[in-house]
Amino acid sequence: MNTVFKALNDPTRREILELLQQGDLTAGEIVEQFHISGPSISHHLDLLKQAGLVTAEKEGQFIYYSLNTTVVDEIMKWFLQFKTKKK
Repeated sequence: MNTVFKALNDPTRREILELLQQGDLTAGEIVEQFHISGPSISHHLDLLKQAGLVTAEKEGQFIYYSLNTTVVDEIMKWFLQFKTKKK
């Protein structure tokens, strides 16, 4: 869980997740949305993959990145436990 929160701590990584919410994208398509270098985006994508927030699938010469909603569901369940009132 710490890896997930570390990944979510960065605004660029959160923005990448928002982009992937619209659909799968290649690394190049993600880079086009930012004013930072390709290697920097690759680093952010790697951290998101390590946290399990995104998946990567190679198709031909491209790698497509997708949002992993399973991890998002687990995070939501974890947060929701704090909403229940204890008496």
